[in-house]
Amino acid sequence: MVQLPPATEIEVVVVHPPRLAPLGGEAAFSTIVIPAAELQARARTDEALKQAPGVSLFRRTGSSAANPTTQGVSLRSIAPSGAGRALVTLDGVPQNDPFGGWVIWSALPSEGLDGATVVRGAGAGPYGAGALTGVIALSERGAVNGLASLDVSAASGQGRVGVAGGAEHFLITGAASKDRGYYAVRGPRRGAADQPVSLDDASLAVRAQGDLAGVQAAARAGAYMERRGAGLVGARSVATGVSGGLTLAQPASEGVGGWRVQAWVRSSDLKNSSAAVAAGRTGTTPASDQYGAPTLGYGLNAALQGERGTFAWEIGADARMADGEVRERFRFMNGAFTRDRLAGGRTMVGGAHAEGVVDEGRLLAIAGIRVDGWESSRSKRQERDLLNGQLVLDQTSPNASGVTPTARLGLRYDVGDALALRAAAYTGFRVPTLNELHRPFRVGNDITEANALMKPETLQGAELGLGGEGWNLTGFYNRLQDPIANVTIGIGPGTFPTAGFVPAGGVLRQRRNAGVIEAWGLEGDSRGALGEAVDWRAAFAYTQAEVKGGSAVPQLTGKRPAQSPEWTVTGGLAWRAGERLTISSDVRYESARWEDDLNTRRLGSGAQVDARAAWRLGPHSEVYVRVENLTQEDLETGETADGVESYAAPRLVSVGFAFRR
Repeated sequence: MVQLPPATEIEVVVVHPPRLAPLGGEAAFSTIVIPAAELQARARTDEALKQAPGVSLFRRTGSSAANPTTQGVSLRSIAPSGAGRALVTLDGVPQNDPFGGWVIWSALPSEGLDGATVVRGAGAGPYGAGALTGVIALSERGAVNGLASLDVSAASGQGRVGVAGGAEHFLITGAASKDRGYYAVRGPRRGAADQPVSLDDASLAVRAQGDLAGVQAAARAGAYMERRGAGLVGARSVATGVSGGLTLAQPASEGVGGWRVQAWVRSSDLKNSSAAVAAGRTGTTPASDQYGAPTLGYGLNAALQGERGTFAWEIGADARMADGEVRERFRFMNGAFTRDRLAGGRTMVGGAHAEGVVDEGRLLAIAGIRVDGWESSRSKRQERDLLNGQLVLDQTSPNASGVTPTARLGLRYDVGDALALRAAAYTGFRVPTLNELHRPFRVGNDITEANALMKPETLQGAELGLGGEGWNLTGFYNRLQDPIANVTIGIGPGTFPTAGFVPAGGVLRQRRNAGVIEAWGLEGDSRGALGEAVDWRAAFAYTQAEVKGGSAVPQLTGKRPAQSPEWTVTGGLAWRAGERLTISSDVRYESARWEDDLNTRRLGSGAQVDARAAWRLGPHSEVYVRVENLTQEDLETGETADGVESYAAPRLVSVGFAFRR
């Protein structure tokens, strides 16, 4: 009998994007790492990130139903904002929209991600402007030969597919979904004005990489489209964009060291229409038609690292520019729009940083400094009468500029194998977006005016923490200077300068620097196992925040910032019920929050429970059933001035197939 040789084990080669090794200083700050498997267990990336308490979009609604202008992500519930007060990066490249600062999560499907690191606080540091309350650093998955990931799911009125694959030096990621949606307004208050919140989106990204004379090089291009129904007849949005980037790097063969240079460009556009709601919600009337917001953003960054003994260092520089405008028809009278608006400008920010980390084993220390220059320029706002072409408003604002230094310090001391102590202090800043400076908007009967005279937000913070294997606890204090808020300045019905007529049941707000917000809180997370079959995780965040309006907005003094819950609690269980069956569940609870700056519209507390059961077909594939909002919780997401409430999605059951390697 012929003896056959043993089967050859095939090695799967994974080629990751060019990256420099981290200095290691993030261990001194409040950090959560979310692995790829946990990101891919949810239909959308932002929903998976919300397992880290304090991570939230501006409103409770996730990106499956939220208008793009409310998809800005913030950390710690200090003062969420539509523009977002956290920076989101993908392998070092900013993902925040150049016009509005929000994040188009449809362009970041989890099939293309290798994990996420959420750093709460920590200031600007090497990340740059925008990381005011922290950073969400996403990592793109490595390239492998063939299919890397596939997820196909379907539910009543809904379907989604996400895929990633390619070759050794080539990765392609794509996703598409269609959702007929749900009614946000329910019960007897719903009327002919209401229609389902819906979504139709698609994205595609391609990365090619290789070695050029010892230098790692990667080029990435992406595109996205999402079309949304806003829940009111005549209100919808269409967001589109393309992006490109080039990374050159020569990291050290081992440990910290080497250099990296990145250049990127993003072009985006947003069409957004709004409608006025008739009394009793018997119908709608067109209120505005934003038929374009073309914006070009581009930037570059460079970093150089070195290491000597226990000391590691990095120096670098980065710059970003955004140039865009909003084009809109408004003032609907006698069956037609009678005015046209063109408003926009340019923002620029750039700076340099230096950071060092000393790691002596038990003691780790980090110190860093940044100096940034910023400018807001080319401000314009022109409004014309569509009947005769006459210019009825021609408004410009003076250029504004400045230099802002920021810094951060951190210490971590390992008392023993089971306990570590942390202390940190930091500062950060964020330049107002083009959207905040120049774009008025309307939601139902509520109107918000832009303000081209606002200055950057700055934050000072400090925190103390302790932790061990699988758990962390952090107390923090933050002071946000000149926060940008939507401040109530009038109540309808009435006619106001620039804004025009505000109907009954509506309010007029303007974006303003609203004094100071002081916030302190406590956050913690832990995870572990019960035997060999059950994994668990739990986390919480408590934030006490208060506005001190001073002479700028005295009416807000003592108020809690809008959209800031005191408590957020999350938890999860995963039970390997058999050799092939895994059952998991997640819960997220939020205490009550205020819808508005004056704390008159209260959104009640609520908890959402999601569950998933998966049957393994093979080493890389499974079929699953996922139930979102298992308990059919009525989670309030909005409230109008006349008391009409909106709610998050009801229970949704989907079935799917997933392949991952």
